[in-house]
Amino acid sequence: MNGRQRMDAAMRLGVPDRVPVMCQLALGHYFLHAGLDPVEIWHAPGAFAEALIRLQQRYGFDGILVNLPGRDPDWRRAIAGIETRGGERIIRWRNGWFTAAPADDNPHVYRADGTRFFPSFDEIDPDRLFYVEPHDASGVTYPYSWGFDPEPAAPGPGFFPPWHYDTIREVAARAGEEVSVHGEVFSPFSQFMELLDYTAGLVALMDDPQKVTACLDRLAAGAIELACGQVRAGAHAVLVSSAFAGGGLISRDHYAAFVLPYERRVVDGIRAVHDVPVYTHTCGAIGDRLDLMEATHTQGIDTLDPPPLGTVELADAKQRTAGRLFIKGNLDPVNTVWLGTREDVIAAARDRLRIAAPGGGYILSTACSVPPAAPPGNITALREAAEEWGRYEGPAA
Repeated sequence: MNGRQRMDAAMRLGVPDRVPVMCQLALGHYFLHAGLDPVEIWHAPGAFAEALIRLQQRYGFDGILVNLPGRDPDWRRAIAGIETRGGERIIRWRNGWFTAAPADDNPHVYRADGTRFFPSFDEIDPDRLFYVEPHDASGVTYPYSWGFDPEPAAPGPGFFPPWHYDTIREVAARAGEEVSVHGEVFSPFSQFMELLDYTAGLVALMDDPQKVTACLDRLAAGAIELACGQVRAGAHAVLVSSAFAGGGLISRDHYAAFVLPYERRVVDGIRAVHDVPVYTHTCGAIGDRLDLMEATHTQGIDTLDPPPLGTVELADAKQRTAGRLFIKGNLDPVNTVWLGTREDVIAAARDRLRIAAPGGGYILSTACSVPPAAPPGNITALREAAEEWGRYEGPAA
C-alpha cells in the first residue's frame, strides 16, 4: 500500500498493511526546519506547499495536512517594507498595518496603533457572518474581507476567492496518488472564538446564548462551503479544527449546546456532497466528552491528549470508539517528542501501537502539533516504529 491507501483504509476502519503515520506540525516547525523563508511560508502558497512536501518526505508521513489558506497572488504589492526588530521580522503594509513574524511561531497582524483587531460582540450581526479565517494575511476582520481588500466578501458560494485553494491544488498535484492530502476548516465554535478573542467569546456564551447560536449557524454554512471547495481542489479528507471545545475551556453542557449541533451540521453537510473522511481535532481535556464528539457524526478523533496535557487514556478511547470511529494521536508532543530522547519516542510509539493498532482504525501521531523545536530525529522515529511494530501481517505489536 502507498500512504494514501494506508490512510484511507485506517480512516474507513479497515486494516492496512501497517499503521499509518501522520503528524500535524506546528507552523513554527516548518519555519525552523523546511529551509525556506518563514515570511514566504506564511504568505506564499507555493512556499508553504514546498515546506509541506519537504517535511512529509523527510519524516515519512503517509498524509499531509494543509492548514494554511491560499493567498492573493499579488500579496507582495501590499508591502511597504520589511525590517527586523527584536528577533522578529516586521512587515509594514501600505495601509499602515504591520505583521510581527517570529522565527518559530505564527505571525500576528496589528493595526497602525499597535493593537490587534477583534470586533465587540455587540457590533456583530449574525447575518453578515459566513466564515472567519484567522490565518488570512490581514488576520481577523469584520465584516470579513480578504487580504487588504477593503470590500467585504459577500456571504454565500462566492465568498472564498479562487486562490484560497491554491495550496491544496499544488500539494495534491505533487503528491499524486501516493500521499493522503487533508484540508482543514475551523469549526463554527472555533471561528466564533477567533472572531471575538477567547475571553470575550466565552463571556458571550453567558451573556447572550441566543445570539451566539445565530452566529454559529451562519458560520457552519461557511465551513461546509469551504470544505467542499477543498475536496474539489484535491483534498482526500477534511479535518474540522475544534481546538476550543475541550474541558479546559467549556463544560459538557456548553459543548452540547454550542459545539455538537453545529459540528454535526458541518460533518453532515460535507458528507452529503462528498464521500470523504471527515474527522475532528480537539485538544486538551476531552476524556469526558468522547461520546459527545461521536454524536457530531465525525468519523474520527484527532489528538487524544494524554496526561498531563489532556485526559485521554488510549486504551479507554480505543474501547469506547472501536468499530465506529478511527482514532489518531495520543503520543505526548512536548514531554516525549520535544523534550525526550529518540529512545523515549520509540518506546512511547511502540506502546501506542500495542494498545490501539489491533483491529485497525488507528493512525500513529503526536497528540497535538509537533512543537517548533522538536528534534527531527525524534519525528522520524515514529515512522520507524510503525514499520517495525505496526505491521498487521507480522508479529503482534
